Amino acid sequence: MADKIPFTRNFECEYGKIYQFSPLIRRITVKNPGPFTFKGTNSYIIGRGEVAVIDPGPVDEAHIRALLQGLGDERISHIFLTHTHRDHSPGAARLKTISGAPTYAFGPHPVIKTAGPQLDDGGDKDFTPDFALKDGQEIAGSGWTLEAVHTPGHISNHLCFCLAEEKALFTGDHVMGWSTSVIAPPWGHMGDYFTALEKLLERDDDIYWPAHGGQVKRPKTLTRALIAHRRMREAAIVERLKAGDRSIADMVAQLYRDIDPRLVFAAGLSVQAHLEHLIEKGIAGYASVTQDEFILL
Repeated sequence: MADKIPFTRNFECEYGKIYQFSPLIRRITVKNPGPFTFKGTNSYIIGRGEVAVIDPGPVDEAHIRALLQGLGDERISHIFLTHTHRDHSPGAARLKTISGAPTYAFGPHPVIKTAGPQLDDGGDKDFTPDFALKDGQEIAGSGWTLEAVHTPGHISNHLCFCLAEEKALFTGDHVMGWSTSVIAPPWGHMGDYFTALEKLLERDDDIYWPAHGGQVKRPKTLTRALIAHRRMREAAIVERLKAGDRSIADMVAQLYRDIDPRLVFAAGLSVQAHLEHLIEKGIAGYASVTQDEFILL
């Protein structure tokens, strides 16, 4: 299925270097590559003179130092966070201490109590924004305006930010040009993700700037492909239920046969998210809640 999504994995990235893409957009990438972060987390610099930074990334002194040195005499006036995963937000505290700039985000990391052992959700539980943003709220700086676009799904406090002057949407982990996003329950929610993708189709953004990988120059084409991919995945899960599969592990073994072993657990979470969505729609149900066994209704 993934081969039908127009991904682009060509990505120029010299760590410590700030790339200029337009009069208002620059990018510098954290050296934290991995199976979920691709080449690393992108930090975006918006404006000139007095600038905003989107997603400072993890606590990485070399990255923060390179960002500040690249800015020279320019001043950071705002720090924005797309969400509170540890590859995005912990660096905000360090950058705030140095620059004095306030932080802006949807809210702190969501606290969700689950039965059984607590999973490591990758959350920055120490972060609380100075200013909590609502969907549609605009923040203006020196020559730029950013609109907060609430896009839950990957995580409930996820925001995209639209730079009004260039019709450019900074999509965080909601839409990425190199891979699909991980939807990991209970912090991620597949139904919300579908709704938020449809929300983007109603907008007129010209380009996407994801938190991992390069820019997306045909944003609606990619967004439609992601929606189609998720619908095909749900249809495939329904077929596995018809075939008699009852566990997530059985479905992962059939649906992700050639997957990188490091991604098997994430694939299981994705299947779980789809199953929960099917249960919400009344298509599937639990054969056994205690053993996580599922059936087709």
